[in-house]
Amino acid sequence: MTIETLAPASLQIDDATADRLFREARTTRDFTDAEVTDEQLAAVYDLVKWGPTAMNTLPLRVLAVRTAEARERLVAHMADGNKERVAAAPLSLVVAYDPAFHEHMDVLFPHVPGMRENLAGAPEVRDEMARTNALLQAGYLLVGLRAAGLATGPMNGMDRDGVDAEFFAENGWRSLLVINVGVAAGAGTSYPRAPRLAAEQAVAVV
Repeated sequence: MTIETLAPASLQIDDATADRLFREARTTRDFTDAEVTDEQLAAVYDLVKWGPTAMNTLPLRVLAVRTAEARERLVAHMADGNKERVAAAPLSLVVAYDPAFHEHMDVLFPHVPGMRENLAGAPEVRDEMARTNALLQAGYLLVGLRAAGLATGPMNGMDRDGVDAEFFAENGWRSLLVINVGVAAGAGTSYPRAPRLAAEQAVAVV
């Protein structure tokens, strides 16, 4: 089999769904004033939590920044080019990971007893596991938000240590990125769609 045989006809979802999730979805800068509800966020999380993570660790944590006061605190730690975008978005999500994810392993990974205790004494291993798997979950989250009919504007230009001190001093979460979320105003961006690499440029078959 060559990579050229991996055609769109091989997909098990219809074109409208593929367009919504990937082909026509854009990174969004311009949003309407439509509210993103807690119910929408809960529905998205209840979908994306089923995405695979190593040993079912589920280290992703999400802070929804709604209030004007909290938004000002977040804007203060964003890179200059992102401050206005965060200030204007209907909702901003601080995507983070929990280095103490192991505390839930007795529930999340019960078929291997003692995993929580084993990880308790390995903070560096936990941190690497948590960061890697939360980044996986962040990808699921972006697609889940699109599945809910929402547009997203992810960014990582931020002072992560500042964000962590501002919002996560008590729970120990560690920030990864910020995602602005809402309903796109028009196309949501004035930038033309950028090209992508073809499958034969990015996928090797051995």
